[in-house]
Amino acid sequence: MTETTFASDRLTTGPAGHLVHTTHDPALGTIEVFVLDPDAHLDVIHAWVTQPRAKFWGLGELSRTELRDLYAYVDELDTHHAFLIFRDGTPVVLLQTYEPEHDPVGECYAVEPGDVGLHFFIGDRGAPVAAFTTRISRVLGDFLFASPGAHRIIVEPDVNNDGAVNRMTLMGFEPGPVITLPNKQGRLAFMPRERWERMPR
Repeated sequence: MTETTFASDRLTTGPAGHLVHTTHDPALGTIEVFVLDPDAHLDVIHAWVTQPRAKFWGLGELSRTELRDLYAYVDELDTHHAFLIFRDGTPVVLLQTYEPEHDPVGECYAVEPGDVGLHFFIGDRGAPVAAFTTRISRVLGDFLFASPGAHRIIVEPDVNNDGAVNRMTLMGFEPGPVITLPNKQGRLAFMPRERWERMPR
């Protein structure tokens, strides 16, 4: 059983702290997607983004107040959204979605109707389970494509982030060019809805 709240036909959102999506994975358990609450979730996300392994997320130098203010700003936008993903009650993933035409990435390729940008950071995993990253990635993809207006997922990991680039390849994204963004060189890649729906489960 999946319950999803649509704020638009392309991007899902809601009030800070609002539960917008629930699903069950046979290995992961219950997955809940909450709109990020910059105050209530601050301890969790600050602990995650300040870890050395989060260097490609680019927020490690921010103070707690700066991080809170950043996500409070994101919460006010109609074009960019942030979420905290819980697995059986444990926060595991920081997720961000955006409309590419309202982001610097949109200046680097020909944006198509229904494009949805995606960033996610795995902060925790909860109880050990095989292929956690693959499973949680599938859950996140299903969440994005639950919005009827979402036709293609766009990712642009840092070219030096081998883990993210390899994950993109393993998930079956169609590789695109290397693009120059304000803070990095990104490897653009695409996942059309039709390709996602054909992937084995």
